[in-house]
Amino acid sequence: MRILLVSGSTRAASGSTAALRTAQALAHDGVAAGLYGGLAALPAFNPDDDRDPLPPPVRELRERIAAADALLFCTPEYAGTLPGSLKNLLDWTVGGGEMDGKPAGWINVAVGGRGRGATEHLAMVLRYVGAVAVEGACAELPVPRESVGPDGLIGDPAIRARLTSVLSALARSPASGPKQCRATLRIKCTGRTRLNTDTRSAAYP
Repeated sequence: MRILLVSGSTRAASGSTAALRTAQALAHDGVAAGLYGGLAALPAFNPDDDRDPLPPPVRELRERIAAADALLFCTPEYAGTLPGSLKNLLDWTVGGGEMDGKPAGWINVAVGGRGRGATEHLAMVLRYVGAVAVEGACAELPVPRESVGPDGLIGDPAIRARLTSVLSALARSPASGPKQCRATLRIKCTGRTRLNTDTRSAAYP
């Protein structure tokens, strides 16, 4: 099982990235977790450029998504929604179709009940591109700043256990597995219904 980890932050000391680095370190036998590091290098989305030859950073992104069996996102909230850099990444996935049917999960590490605007909008975009939210892999997991050590990893045993649980949920959920569920704006799993991608052809008016 190959899981691609995608952070929505470009900040060096990001708690979102720390959570994914820790998840990468905790990946168990049979799971290879790789952290995507090209967020800041992606050009601003332009439909005119969404054709061969693709910009090299976009080609690499799509190749990594295509090669992954599942994706795990972790993102901060900016101005009540997704950071522009992550929305830009997701915009580049619309035309390629690599996300269609791909199991996906997300972690909200914000403390104090914050960050839900970002995860709600992430769920909406993932639904649009055809990803399948995995029950047990969509979690609110607050990470206090002091939980991140100088090595950039989270040392708190309870948080590490939850991260392991999220990885395990993704690892148990191949594209046809019984634990899949539909992503909703409430970030709640409601069944195994495939996501409707019929509107994708209208992406570029």
